[in-house]
Amino acid sequence: MKVKIHYHHTDCGGVVYYAKYLEFLEEARTEYFEEKGLFIKELVNRGIIFVVRHQDIKYLKPVFYMDTLEIKAKIDKVSDTRVIFDYDIRNQKGEFTTYAKTELVCVDKNFKLTKIPKDIFKKLCLTQDR
Repeated sequence: MKVKIHYHHTDCGGVVYYAKYLEFLEEARTEYFEEKGLFIKELVNRGIIFVVRHQDIKYLKPVFYMDTLEIKAKIDKVSDTRVIFDYDIRNQKGEFTTYAKTELVCVDKNFKLTKIPKDIFKKLCLTQDR
């Protein structure tokens, strides 16, 4: 996924504000799921919700207004109740700017931990990057 950095993404120093990366990662995960035929709204309608349990981000280089980022999301691991995503983020020069990892857990409509349904689990495991 590509993201063009706009003024509203930056802080008073002209650098992308650190919390904006959480939005970028969410968008990249959503795109990844959709490419695999899994649509968040449809999952929620089924009572299946993936929520963030843990987030790690390592910032390596600053990113500035008017830069373009390429965010590559991939699944690192899938278990009965969780999915772990890894991300590599590069600037338009191809330099790594950020690494991130997100642990999602599957919950039901009452936000109780639940197993990932078999049909979804199968899609995630078949698409797991190795």
